[in-house]
Amino acid sequence: MKIDLFITCLNDAMFPRTGEATVKLLERLGHQVHFNDRQTCCGQMHFNSGYQGEALGLVRHFVETFRDADVVVAPSGSCVGMVRDLYPRAAEWAGDDELLAEVNALIPRVFELSEFLVQHQGLEDVGAYYPHRVTYHQTCHAMRVLRVGNAPLRLLQKVRGLSLVELPAVDQCCGFGGTFSVKNPETSTAMLADKVQNVMSTKAEACTAGDNSCLMHIGGGLSRLQSGTRTVHLAEILASTEQEVFA
Repeated sequence: MKIDLFITCLNDAMFPRTGEATVKLLERLGHQVHFNDRQTCCGQMHFNSGYQGEALGLVRHFVETFRDADVVVAPSGSCVGMVRDLYPRAAEWAGDDELLAEVNALIPRVFELSEFLVQHQGLEDVGAYYPHRVTYHQTCHAMRVLRVGNAPLRLLQKVRGLSLVELPAVDQCCGFGGTFSVKNPETSTAMLADKVQNVMSTKAEACTAGDNSCLMHIGGGLSRLQSGTRTVHLAEILASTEQEVFA
């Protein structure tokens, strides 16, 4: 299958290994991965901050960039959630029926990585090997907007060598929320403190999730406490093999 990779701006700027891992994983599974270098930000930060006009240009650009793609896969529940949930609202807000029709036509072809593997491809065992004690943080957009359910856990449970430890209060937000953490720093910090304590209680070597935005926030808290627990994106675990542990 030909897959267009939507890397997202955060991964492109700060976590390029996640993109590399996603490509490595998908190609190992027999897919042809294409990277359209015209892609930019999905516009989530703008739209959620009240800059709908500025976001609209990015919505149009995303549709133009990926309209001919067979399938679009992104290692980010947050950005795919923007496409699925808010792109139709953006088109409606603009009163653009043509854009709305194009958005609705594209949405069924845009997937978060774990839901693509489990729900679209019917895969759980992707041939991964990661010999570490790991706990999984369930990100808000993947859980509440995309409803990926236990797809990431099903993938992790099939990783050879991995010891999966349940995270207490796994459904609680880490407190990042994009601009929420900037506009409400005290609340965000309090939520992060709870999340970090829960992660540390598992004695995991690594905390994983499907969004590097959350992992960046959690990782900062873990680092400041010198916890010894690192954060690693789900794609990097799934891309690892006995020949090469990616993360």
